[in-house]
Amino acid sequence: MELIINEMPRIFKMELKGKAIELPEIGGDLSPEDVLNFYANNYPELTTAKIVGPKIDNDQVIYQFVPTLGTKG
Repeated sequence: MELIINEMPRIFKMELKGKAIELPEIGGDLSPEDVLNFYANNYPELTTAKIVGPKIDNDQVIYQFVPTLGTKG
């Protein structure tokens, strides 16, 4: 039996003004923290965001960027 290894694509999501946004992958060799820092240049609310995940769904690795600004705890 042959073993086949498939790399699952990473998906980065965030919510902006109540709308779900999917951010494109910028490089598979970057950590999720590096991707978050990259997108924080365009989305200032990500400067205080935390990363939730990874979650596997439909053969995709999903990371959610959740801003913590204005929340307690």
